[in-house]
Amino acid sequence: MSDTDGKKPLGLGSKGGQVKQSFSHGRTKSVVVEKKRKRVVVPKPGTPGSAQASGGAAPRPDPARRPAGISDAEMERRLKALAATKSREVEDAAIRAAEELAREEDRQRRRDEAEAREREEREREDALRAKADEEARARAEAEIHEERKAAAAAEAAKPAAAPTAPEAPLSERARPVSTDARKAPKRPDDDRQARAAKPRDDAGRRSGKLTLKDALSGEGGRQRSMAAMKRKQERARQKAMGQSQSREKVVREVQLPETIVVQELANRMAERVADVVKSLMKMGVMATMNQSIDADTAELLIEEFGHKVVRVSDSDVEQVIDQVQDAPELLQPRPPIITIMGHVDHGKTSLLDALRKTNVVSGEAGGITQHIGAYQVTTESGAVLSFLDTPGHAAFTSMRARGANVTDIVVLVVAADDSVMPQTIEAINHAKAAKVPMIVAINKCDRPAADPNKVRTGLLQHEVVVEAMSGDVQDVEVSALTGMGLDSLLEAIALQAEILELKANPDRAAMGAVIEAQLDVGRGPVATVLVQNGTLRQGDIFVVGEQWGKVRALVNDKGERVKEAGPSVPVEVLGLNGTPEAGDVLNVVETEAQAREIADYRQQAAKDKRAAAGAATTLEQLMAKAKADKDISELPVLLKADVQGSAEAIVQALEKIGNDEVRVRVLHYGVGAITDTDVGLAEASGAPIIGFNVRANASARQSANQKGVELRYYSIIYDLVDDIKAAASGLLSAEVRENFIGYAEIRDVFKVSSVGKVAGCLVTEGVARRSAGVRLLRDNVVIHEGTLKTLKRFKDEVKEVQSGQECGMAFENYDDIRVKDVIEIFEREEVERSLS
Repeated sequence: MSDTDGKKPLGLGSKGGQVKQSFSHGRTKSVVVEKKRKRVVVPKPGTPGSAQASGGAAPRPDPARRPAGISDAEMERRLKALAATKSREVEDAAIRAAEELAREEDRQRRRDEAEAREREEREREDALRAKADEEARARAEAEIHEERKAAAAAEAAKPAAAPTAPEAPLSERARPVSTDARKAPKRPDDDRQARAAKPRDDAGRRSGKLTLKDALSGEGGRQRSMAAMKRKQERARQKAMGQSQSREKVVREVQLPETIVVQELANRMAERVADVVKSLMKMGVMATMNQSIDADTAELLIEEFGHKVVRVSDSDVEQVIDQVQDAPELLQPRPPIITIMGHVDHGKTSLLDALRKTNVVSGEAGGITQHIGAYQVTTESGAVLSFLDTPGHAAFTSMRARGANVTDIVVLVVAADDSVMPQTIEAINHAKAAKVPMIVAINKCDRPAADPNKVRTGLLQHEVVVEAMSGDVQDVEVSALTGMGLDSLLEAIALQAEILELKANPDRAAMGAVIEAQLDVGRGPVATVLVQNGTLRQGDIFVVGEQWGKVRALVNDKGERVKEAGPSVPVEVLGLNGTPEAGDVLNVVETEAQAREIADYRQQAAKDKRAAAGAATTLEQLMAKAKADKDISELPVLLKADVQGSAEAIVQALEKIGNDEVRVRVLHYGVGAITDTDVGLAEASGAPIIGFNVRANASARQSANQKGVELRYYSIIYDLVDDIKAAASGLLSAEVRENFIGYAEIRDVFKVSSVGKVAGCLVTEGVARRSAGVRLLRDNVVIHEGTLKTLKRFKDEVKEVQSGQECGMAFENYDDIRVKDVIEIFEREEVERSLS
């Protein structure tokens, strides 16, 4: 039999009885087990009668009651085991009862200690309160004493003839305590009697204290601070002494926009919202604190409250970036900004590479510059020059215009073997519009077919007279390949910059122009900024166009990080919240709130402008626009480019493609990689996605394959424009041309029952075909146009009949034929048209 057989649950005796145990000098007395009104006394070990409980010898088994097949020894062993198990149960119950009793005594001890601590704390608080009351009473007595002395002095100063005012009874003033009573010591018995006589009110005594229970339950109201109590006492004292005076009203200047919320108006006037709403109701305007009112109503309200009105508009937020004229003594010399312009493939980037001793042109797709590049060059003499390299392709007109607007000197590059070309003329016009001086660099003079005089003569047609022809425009013959004439070009640039006397103030808030902007995968929106005035530092808060940001990093043209950029220094700016438009102006502001407010205003203004431009003003205009859109076929496209300037140039080039029947519509364009959002928009519009120097990410590629959206990648703008032009040409309806192949004269008319009237004809010219179209001419007037039902030669159906032969013809669904009528036979062919 196992030791665990027959055990009861822990902490209970037999049948759930309760066990109690007491201790005396470390010895265990008898244990009393209460079991449903029965008392079982367990004697101490070693006493008579405890042999069975303590595991002594078990009584001899009765042979008559012993089960069959069990020996006396086995029976005795089982009885011993049973007795030992019961003994262990009793001991375990006694131990558990002792432990429970000890825990109960410990809990009672802790409760007594807590009550004692609370009682001591109450006594300490009573003592502190009594001390505070005593001090307050002493101060009151001192004040009353001072007042009485002041009154006595005033009475003494009055004339003797004046009657003495009766003294107020003592009950109306604070009754002073006699000196003897103050000096008499207080006895402890008196305090105990006073406390016993005064009813104890713990709720009132602890009403101003915040306990943990009140804090967790949210109960306990807000109590007045000590400063508020002092202010209240000071006001009461001034009122008692007749010194109270009304507060003077503060007149404020309230800035009032076009519309304002009632609560905001109350805050700006420093008035109670309830008073403002009440005044509005008196004026007949039922508005709550969260509703907006117009400026005229708010102006009447402000004047009613006695404040001054300062009218403002939404555009006033941009006043913080208004330019202030710098004092002449603050200006310092700055490097010149030179823009290199000219026709495509005339060697602009190669010339700049020769000056910088680098090789940028090898990194451009097809060897054609398609971005604006900003660089700084330090000459051998130590002069610093800032260069802007603009594209020469026809699509990049806006880029060349931006380059001309921010520059000081324009270097016009013309190839000596190619003379003046269309983009050369455009660059001349941009330079004249910007009113900046021009230097002509005649490039590729090392080639055998070079003719610089032809270039000079060609420039005369556009009112550009060079110094070699007694003009005022400098011209230099150079070769980017051999380095010929580069020193003369730098000398001419330095001379022109010295004449201009370029100066700027580096100690003011920075202002610059965005040359290029792009969305980098790792760095986010990045803008290439040319600082024009002031110094741009890391950490500056700025606003640029519809975007704003904080300068997180500045990177120069060599890829190095710099802490600041002064005037005429091109840098890449990181830290924008969005990609700005190329050509936007960057202004540094003081706070982030100002930058965000200006950007929000500009975004809303641009949205309103776009909405006004796209809306039809009258019903006639709306109908005319709908009719025009119905007659024109559109080729929708989505465009994503690597930089903002390229995207704008491509959009402008695509918008020029088309005629009265077809046009290209750019649904959306932006910078950065092609995403799932672009694929979703393309699928909904049925448009291809054009990627210029960008690619689709893995998710977008998979989505495009599933949805059947076409992705096209380009790196050269020529190929992109040509492919879009070819695709738009496919939307043009084919041109139908008629080719006359023969004439036939009707000699006789026969009636055939199954066919109808059949004309017996003689082919007088060309050939008659069964599949061709026919016209019936009577007196050279077209009577009918249609097709042939049958063409027979004798009794056989034939496909064609040659000139000089007779045949029979029957028209489809037409029988009015006469002798001497002429049949004109022709064929139609469709010719595909193109936009070129």
